[in-house]
Amino acid sequence: MVLTRALAVYIAMIFLRLPMLPRSRKFGQYLEARSSNRAFKTIQVSIALLMLSSLAHPARAFAASSDLETVVTGSRQRVEALDYRVTGRLTKVEANGTRTNYKFAAKAHWFPDGLRLLCEISGPASAKTILLLHMTVSGHLTIETVLPGEKAPSVLPFEHWNDSLVGTDFSYEDMVENQFFWKNQQLLPPSKYGARDCFVLKSTSGSQDRTYYDSVTSWIDSKTLFPVHVVKTLRGSGQQKEFVYYGLRQVSGLWSASQVEAKQQGKPGSSMLVIEGGSGKAKLGTKDFDISQSGAQGKKEK
Repeated sequence: MVLTRALAVYIAMIFLRLPMLPRSRKFGQYLEARSSNRAFKTIQVSIALLMLSSLAHPARAFAASSDLETVVTGSRQRVEALDYRVTGRLTKVEANGTRTNYKFAAKAHWFPDGLRLLCEISGPASAKTILLLHMTVSGHLTIETVLPGEKAPSVLPFEHWNDSLVGTDFSYEDMVENQFFWKNQQLLPPSKYGARDCFVLKSTSGSQDRTYYDSVTSWIDSKTLFPVHVVKTLRGSGQQKEFVYYGLRQVSGLWSASQVEAKQQGKPGSSMLVIEGGSGKAKLGTKDFDISQSGAQGKKEK
């Protein structure tokens, strides 16, 4: 408080300290010197104002920085602790209420080189879609797939990352939370989502990030540090996709959601990913993520 007052007095002195006009004939030299002196004083005032501003709200600035670190670090650590095997269903809900159900199975584990996520989705006609996603600690993503009718896995080209996954509102890229590993993270003012007090984190992609999304805004529950609402904004078009997380629960010390709903802005209907069973501590290894050996489809084709 004493230092803040001293700076305020210092600024006032700079403004009020006006020299008397000289009686010398070298008036032009005086004006030039005075102009230079004014420029120097302007710099002094700017520096002093900056210092005064930072001193006026030091606790607020520190708290915002601390909260940002807490939210980003907590979100990354949650992903880095993944070691699960789950089963459930993926459902497309049309505007008229018609539902199309798919069997869903997934397993994920964080290895020294990043996250691996293997998903198998069986359609109504028993056709199977298999995808393997690998995300590094920097958020760099690669996707391999075995689509219905294909006999071997192949790398999914980037131009197909935003394609609909088996006709639902989820895309291939939506299966991982790579936004928490982007470099550009900003904490917006806290907000409520339903009854939950939330941190609001805006993750913005950079030129180094391979993604279809320009930004992802996450409402993260302040108690569990788990997202309850996410809005993704596409690059270029600005179209948004909304995700709502239901049934938050703690399994083996880690928080997760039992249901995730996805809905595209301006489009009717939605999609639901429902987890019905599984293990939060599956003790998976690299052999569990061999996409060429995954599922009954691969066994039949041998």
